[in-house]
Amino acid sequence: MTFFGLHFQDLVFYTLALILLYAALSVITTRNPVYAALYLVLAFFTAAGIWLLLEAEFLAITLVLVYVGAVMVLFLFVVMMLDINLDRLREGFWQALPIALPVGGLMAMEMVMIVGVHNFGADKVLAPAAKAADYSNTAALGRVLYTDYLLAFELAAVVLLVAIVAAIALTLRSRKESKPSDVAKQVAVKKADRIRIVKMAAVLDDTPDQSASLEESK
Repeated sequence: MTFFGLHFQDLVFYTLALILLYAALSVITTRNPVYAALYLVLAFFTAAGIWLLLEAEFLAITLVLVYVGAVMVLFLFVVMMLDINLDRLREGFWQALPIALPVGGLMAMEMVMIVGVHNFGADKVLAPAAKAADYSNTAALGRVLYTDYLLAFELAAVVLLVAIVAAIALTLRSRKESKPSDVAKQVAVKKADRIRIVKMAAVLDDTPDQSASLEESK
């Protein structure tokens, strides 16, 4: 089945690619950070659709569940809870522009050289071959990940572990306004260490009003 001279799969790919490019450009051009995060969610969804076209269902579901379901929700909560002063963020834009333009142009040129027809042309990257009904791309991905790319996988795990430890260390740093508590001392405390019972004789305060009320009652 063809539409406008294109196969249905090609038409779906170009549609998702256009939506993905629009969402990615909107992420870096929109002024509202909440809208930028929502555009990034749209970019993740369209990228997951492209993964489905490549018959990589595991990567598509992982992209939706991990990034859209967890990371982007965290981004939205942080953006909505923080009081971001957009005017202050734009103050140094023109001062950084002479440095940002050459760096951005260099990065764009590197991406064009890498993701070009020489490495990713139609003759270099072929369409995925048809697989059997019982084929599992999750098992194939795990097999390749833990054999050919084991060192890179372990290095990525170490980098993530260092990031987690650094985040915990930054959170637990000592600050003057914070009052940390020692849980071990709280658990080991006893009643005799905190409470002292003092026996005292009862003292009556004989005020004139009370004396008059007692005489009237007699």
